[in-house]
Amino acid sequence: MCSCIVGRVSATLAPAPSPSPARPAPHRRTRLLALPEMRWALAATVAFLLALVSDVAGMPVWVHGILYAVAYLAGGWEPALEGLRALRGKTLDVDLLMIVAALGAAAIGQVLDGALLIVIFATSGALEALATARTADSVRGLLDLAPATATRLTSGGGEETVPTDALAVGDVLLVRPGERIGADGTVLDGLSEADQASITGEPLPVVKRPGDEVFAGTLNGTGALRVRVDRDPADSVIARIVTLVEEASRTKAPTQLFIEKIEQRYAVGVVAATLAVFGVPLALGEALTDALLRAMTFMIVASPCAVVLATMPPLLSAIANAGRHGVLVKSAVAMERLGETDTAALDKTGTLTEGAPEVTAVTPRPDSGLDADALLALAAAAEHPSEHPLARAIVAAARAQGLPVAPAGDFTATPGRGVSALVDGHRVTVGRDESATEGGTVVLVARDGEPLGTLTLTDRLRPDAPATTAALTALTGTAPVLLTGDHAGAAARVADATGLTDVRAGLLPEDKAKAVRDLQRAGRTVLFVGDGVNDAPALAAAHSGIAMGRAGSDLALETADAVVVRDELTAVPAVVRLSRAARRLVVQNLVIAGAFITGLVLWDLIGHLPLPLGVAGHEGSTVLVGLNGLRLLRRSAWRQGAA
Repeated sequence: MCSCIVGRVSATLAPAPSPSPARPAPHRRTRLLALPEMRWALAATVAFLLALVSDVAGMPVWVHGILYAVAYLAGGWEPALEGLRALRGKTLDVDLLMIVAALGAAAIGQVLDGALLIVIFATSGALEALATARTADSVRGLLDLAPATATRLTSGGGEETVPTDALAVGDVLLVRPGERIGADGTVLDGLSEADQASITGEPLPVVKRPGDEVFAGTLNGTGALRVRVDRDPADSVIARIVTLVEEASRTKAPTQLFIEKIEQRYAVGVVAATLAVFGVPLALGEALTDALLRAMTFMIVASPCAVVLATMPPLLSAIANAGRHGVLVKSAVAMERLGETDTAALDKTGTLTEGAPEVTAVTPRPDSGLDADALLALAAAAEHPSEHPLARAIVAAARAQGLPVAPAGDFTATPGRGVSALVDGHRVTVGRDESATEGGTVVLVARDGEPLGTLTLTDRLRPDAPATTAALTALTGTAPVLLTGDHAGAAARVADATGLTDVRAGLLPEDKAKAVRDLQRAGRTVLFVGDGVNDAPALAAAHSGIAMGRAGSDLALETADAVVVRDELTAVPAVVRLSRAARRLVVQNLVIAGAFITGLVLWDLIGHLPLPLGVAGHEGSTVLVGLNGLRLLRRSAWRQGAA
């Protein structure tokens, strides 16, 4: 049973039908009898109980004989088939060992014990399948949030109801109150709130106004919104989460690969040891039945089912939980490696900062006759027609101060130099101050050729940057390293605000990658966090890489091991903690499995371990290990990681 665990995950993650657009999606859980393993296990259990009752009641042998046979067939046909297929491929499957043990017990007249083994083995496999399906449910449930249809506005001003998978980038949707949003996009018009806890984990609805981003599957509040579709439905946040978890379920972590590497040798060793446990006592005069029973019991309790199941459930549960909170970990390998981090290296622009400038200083010249507000308003008037990020930041600063922005005429923009416009009959120019090299971007404002003063613009620090760097320092025992292509002054400003001391500025992309490799050559296990094309070499060079997803370049997103969809920087230490929790559960599972196997084997060799008790101990440890791994599906596991 345990050999099929990874395959079941991928199969169970198939897309499910979507609910109607206006109703909140229920939390989907796989029904017990929806799984064929559960149905066969139930049939085997019922047949076994009926056989036991008829046997105890003294009914004819053929009655309970037929019922025992039904129990054997119902519970054993699938693992027997899987075992034979594996044997055909020249591998020895644990399932086949269990079936051989059950048939061996029946061959020496212990039909009840063999049937009990089959029933417990089938029940164990059914519980494993159910646990794996519940792992998949937690991710597949996100698909249930996406509405099946959306209201698209036509070019003529009309409305049409279309399937959400037929939407294209640039379409404009009408989202009425109480409806689920049909695609990832940007609000064009309207004011409302969106409940997006399913994507971001935010407990309260978020106000949405023109310019704000919205996500497919989130629930619109009391206002109507017009939303422009910005992503193909197949590339929405929800779809990417499901796709990446499906891909992750098909990968195997290093621990799992090591276990599978030794599993075959171990299984062959179990067969050889079983023959010895049977042959040696028999040669020393022990009765055939007793020797065979001891050997069959040994084969059962020594089988490595729980060991095989120790690794993947914790890692897949961690991947699913991270995906629910907007962190897409691409594989089980990546999830296991994240927890090995002992040094973090961080990009500046777009990672610790938002990648958007803001006005931080307005400095009029003493002889200009202007105060700070007047200088800012004049610059905003000249910049108003421009679409440059610096221009938008200047205009936004003036509006935030409530300053009037005069109309401008005869506007011209010269790339690399600035803008020029007529404002109140005067030629106003705003351009870079070449004499300023530190502390951000400085622009010079002039009127009719006379300098009036300067504006300083700096990249906005993310509000959660200081908390994130502090959390990473606590996790790794060393402060993160700041690697940036920006100049030293801007890097120093960010470092001061976040408590970083190892600052390396003015780096080209290859310099960032070299810095990461130098850290690793010094014995560090490096996690690099970045977002741009220039970060891709460092992301590839690092032991683990995390990309900021909202504004991240395609190359960075492709190269990274994990993607923070919502650009919530605090998710970085949270997912590292979650990975470490998964690694701890893997170790716990291996200890549990090893303790059960060792204890039961010694009991069987030194004393007399009854076959039913050996079966119960072996299968019980397998189920215990599987359920222990699923603890990371709980929302509290993420909250503890983000604390």
